[in-house]
Amino acid sequence: MSRTDRLMRLMDALRRLPAPVTAARLAEETAVSRRQLYRDIATLRAGGALIDGEAGVGYRLTEDPALPPQSFSRLEIEALVLAVGELRQTGDAALEGAGRAALARIIATLPDQQAQQALHTVLRSFRPPPVLEAFRIDTALLRRACWEELALDVAYCDANGQTTEREVWPLGLSYSEHKLMLLVWCCLRQDWRVFHVSRIETASLNGHSFRPRRVPLLRDYAAQYRRNAGVAG
Repeated sequence: MSRTDRLMRLMDALRRLPAPVTAARLAEETAVSRRQLYRDIATLRAGGALIDGEAGVGYRLTEDPALPPQSFSRLEIEALVLAVGELRQTGDAALEGAGRAALARIIATLPDQQAQQALHTVLRSFRPPPVLEAFRIDTALLRRACWEELALDVAYCDANGQTTEREVWPLGLSYSEHKLMLLVWCCLRQDWRVFHVSRIETASLNGHSFRPRRVPLLRDYAAQYRRNAGVAG
């Protein structure tokens, strides 16, 4: 882990965990030794972070200069908590966990009254997660390929049971009630295609990059979709 990543993880733990946080807990969260943790705390303090510490008690982040104070209306807080709760409907445990972690960091920066409101929201989601089609590939690979504009070699089985191999440029993922769909630019067909992720038999990075084509391709796809749907732009 790089030094920058380690310090960011430490700041995240200080924001997210209930204060005061012991050195042992912070060392565990950041996967470093206690000696390294003390050096990292000193580095953050030298960079301007106000971190109080008391022997035998723990550390408390009293001010984070990298994160300005935040304030939300009561309804905005309700919407955030509800939205994160709805992430379970994607069936993606990693995505749901990321949402919870992000929400915890947001709540940690709120004034006390608003933080209490976030803990006692009126709107909640208790819908059970749907039964999704099984995936043969790691969705984390698809997310990375979209983010970093990396081409994939895939083997895809169509609705007729025919499998073809092709290079695709992954553009985005979308969730429906029981399916996860991947929008791609298909280099074989020279056109957009929407794949059922459950029908992708194999997927691997092939070393090609299509940067900076992703945004223009998405823009053109959205314009074509609006035209076909008869929606004014």
